[in-house]
Amino acid sequence: MTFVLVHGAWHGGWCWRHVLPLLRKENHEAHAPTLTGLGDRAHLAHPDINLETHIRDVQMLIEAEELNEVVLVGHSYAGMVITGVADRIGERIRRLVYLDAFVPENGKALVDYAGAERAARQRSDAAQGGTVGPMPASALGLTRPEDIDWATRRQVRHPFGTMTQPLTLANEAAFARLPKSFVNCHSATGTFDQFVAKIRNDPAWQYLELNTGHDAMIIDPQATARVLLGCAAA
Repeated sequence: MTFVLVHGAWHGGWCWRHVLPLLRKENHEAHAPTLTGLGDRAHLAHPDINLETHIRDVQMLIEAEELNEVVLVGHSYAGMVITGVADRIGERIRRLVYLDAFVPENGKALVDYAGAERAARQRSDAAQGGTVGPMPASALGLTRPEDIDWATRRQVRHPFGTMTQPLTLANEAAFARLPKSFVNCHSATGTFDQFVAKIRNDPAWQYLELNTGHDAMIIDPQATARVLLGCAAA
């Protein structure tokens, strides 16, 4: 099995550091790319980065590495990204896993799901440099001082264009046929409750719960790896 793990806003591939070896220990191939302008690619940040940039980041990794039968995992913001990737190269995808993530509709942007108050704060924050600052550790579910310190040192400001560009799907029927899982990590913000309400009893979805808090891969890598392995085996 091949896993591609896509991080959320403000993060980078670094956030999967303790999950990757657990997947590889089970003899699976696992990749954790960093999206343009974030993590170890923060030096590439520029005002024109948008959702399409990040979709292409992941698409090109999959194509360049000639990956097939991919379990494509998107955490948080990356639900927007993996949906776009699946629309473009769905033939390479085995299953989509939305780990406490946005599940967007065609023509919608992340800000459309964020709520008016939060969207307004982000627009104000992004007015000068085109980026938005990280959420507090409490919103990410981080409580251990060592986790808060580790994540805080590595987070960077996120390109706001990725949150305002609507997702464009060209092949909704093919996307709808792909096996999909949603893992509810019980985010403190309540942002993902809107998706849980739609998906929980939908037979087209595998619905799972992980009582960790939003940044599950940092809070409990072992439980996160187990649930991802379970999704892949479904």
